[in-house]
Amino acid sequence: MTADPETRLRADARRNRDQILAAARVIFAAQGAEVPMEEIARSAGVGVGTLYRRFPDRDALIRAVAVDNFDRVLRDAKAAKDEESSDWDALIRLLHQSMELQLSIQLAMVSPRALAILTSDPAIKALRDELLEVMDSFVQGAQAEGRLRPDVATGDVAILFAIVLRQMPGKSAEVARMATRRCIGIMIDGLRAADSNEPLPGQALTGADLDP
Repeated sequence: MTADPETRLRADARRNRDQILAAARVIFAAQGAEVPMEEIARSAGVGVGTLYRRFPDRDALIRAVAVDNFDRVLRDAKAAKDEESSDWDALIRLLHQSMELQLSIQLAMVSPRALAILTSDPAIKALRDELLEVMDSFVQGAQAEGRLRPDVATGDVAILFAIVLRQMPGKSAEVARMATRRCIGIMIDGLRAADSNEPLPGQALTGADLDP
């Protein structure tokens, strides 16, 4: 039986939206948030009119990409919580998996326009706060397991992760990705509980310390 026209239209609309978001994610990561909308439409394989019907302006597209990214990371975090045998393993899995967050971090660092959206949009804030809650459970659980150094908190982990994910230019895209993976590995070693850890200055940073 052939799908009715309304169902086909909904499926086409969803496919167009997904294609636009996928193209915008790649282009924003490579060129920043100010790239012409026509270039995004061309990369997505849709007309400019279709793009603007889904996203009436650039801010709406940036917001949708950021929401999609945070939602993906949150789903990764919840899957890690359900599937890993310890909070330390769940935290490490999340740190290795969540490269989706890299785009949002890069945009916030290089685009004042994107930063304003990321810090003011209620939907993004809700996803961010929920993600920090899951990370907080990982951090506290890993410390209770004796595997995460006791003088850090969720804010410390989040800030370290943001710094690491601010990918620097490499000789090639593969070199840049490898550098990020290596830096995450170095960061994890620094977070691991060990008798030889030097005390950190100041006090542990919590998720609340990250509020704008």
